[in-house]
Amino acid sequence: NSLRRFVPDDEIRTMLKAQSRLYERTSHVSIVMRNGLVTLTEQTFPGINKLLPSTTRTASGHFKWVDFCKRFWHRDCVAGVSLKAFAETYYTWCRREGYNYSDADAAKIHRAAREVTAILPKCESTKRLVVQSVDMLNAAYDSLQAIRTEMNRLASMLPEYNTVMSIDGVGPITGPWLIAEIGDVRRFKNKSALVAFAGFDAPPFQSGTFELKSRHISKRGSPHLRKVAFLTCSAILRNGNLEDPIFAFMDKKRNEGKHYYVYMVAGAAKLLRIYFARVNECFLKEEALTEVP
Repeated sequence: NSLRRFVPDDEIRTMLKAQSRLYERTSHVSIVMRNGLVTLTEQTFPGINKLLPSTTRTASGHFKWVDFCKRFWHRDCVAGVSLKAFAETYYTWCRREGYNYSDADAAKIHRAAREVTAILPKCESTKRLVVQSVDMLNAAYDSLQAIRTEMNRLASMLPEYNTVMSIDGVGPITGPWLIAEIGDVRRFKNKSALVAFAGFDAPPFQSGTFELKSRHISKRGSPHLRKVAFLTCSAILRNGNLEDPIFAFMDKKRNEGKHYYVYMVAGAAKLLRIYFARVNECFLKEEALTEVP
């Protein structure tokens, strides 16, 4: 990579960490604005956010139901025309915006529009409210997409990138995010130090001959690293790969009847231990290659 030849790894890590923090702030803003749009649409087209799949996105990172609300901003925009007329308009919109179309979805949306009652009237003022809310939310989604792209670009310049991305459950968002929040793993003397840095350690409390080992996690470390570690473990649980040691460990705890928070914390700590071991091995291999004459 041409940039890596001129920019030291520590500077890349600094830029990556700044991007990860920006991603967190922007993500929080997008959640607030999304909740605001849901509240608004409950007054113009109740339930529309549940009628369309919230996971369907275009390449820009937009959600289908959000873009739908900009075009069909009031239930009367759908209920005020026949099913045939709406289906034709909806089909044209889906093709233009790059979303999948189905007659069943069109019929479902049209039927729902005729069954619900809007609180806000169908007028220019209401339309302006919805359109502005959608535009603001989509602007946040555009920013998140740009930040994700930049985070991946920066992370890919670092030697541990491929190793981190090969860990089960790590994706294009959580991979660079983990690298950003952990930094150079060689700064930790052992895997326990990394776990403690995240605040997943639970040091025993001693007083005289009394010792309590079942304490809550310390939470003394980085809340940012704890967050991305939890997100990664959630993905590992969804994947359900029985051959993955982290999933097998969490699944065992879950089958023992442990609370969700308990096995998630245990899984996150194991994730960081595996991260420490694999990335350090990656650095040792790279150093061995550079020493070969």
